Amino acid sequence: MLPQNIKRRGVLLVLSSPSGAGKTTIARRLMKEDGHINVSVSATTRPRREGEVDGEHYHFVSTEKFQQMIENKEFLEHATVYNHFYGTPRKPVEEALTRGEDVLFDIDWQGAQQLKAVVPDDLVSVFILPPSLPELEERLRERAQDTDEEISYRMSRALDEISHYGEYYYVMINHDLDDSVRRVRGILEAERMKRRRLVGLTQFVRDFHASAEAQRHAGD
Repeated sequence: MLPQNIKRRGVLLVLSSPSGAGKTTIARRLMKEDGHINVSVSATTRPRREGEVDGEHYHFVSTEKFQQMIENKEFLEHATVYNHFYGTPRKPVEEALTRGEDVLFDIDWQGAQQLKAVVPDDLVSVFILPPSLPELEERLRERAQDTDEEISYRMSRALDEISHYGEYYYVMINHDLDDSVRRVRGILEAERMKRRRLVGLTQFVRDFHASAEAQRHAGD
């Protein structure tokens, strides 16, 4: 618990992985278990899947609208993934960080690179690896969201995506979901208390010195 006169700037937490390695499942668990995390709702041009809600899972927009948002500099980052456009609206993220709220991103390495260039001090990035490529393919088939052709395409991209693991601050292998969620939560807790995120800490410490000085003079 922080003193009233110290405010915390929010953390921008990025989770990335090859499709099927677990980032979305881990993100959902974090959202359920930690009431201080907001999810970043991306805009996308891909078709809406069954059960997805516009404005909750994604902002589903046309290609024309997406291009207009790029021109208006409305995105913190944007990328092309599996032949569709994805982007993070800038304004709600910046407002949340200023309020001391954490924002969770479930994005790929291209988006993570752009965020690192735009908001490096706020960014905490975690890359999640599958235990093996055969297990990755098995997970893709078990979730039954993609055709065989789409699964083959995702597997062909997996090695390229994995090659970017070195660009992340943290890397973990998702052997066990519960353990992976615990480790990500541990990373987040530590990052929340980094000195640079504690707004007002410098004045708080200065007040110690002022108080000590006042006591010294009172004793003279």
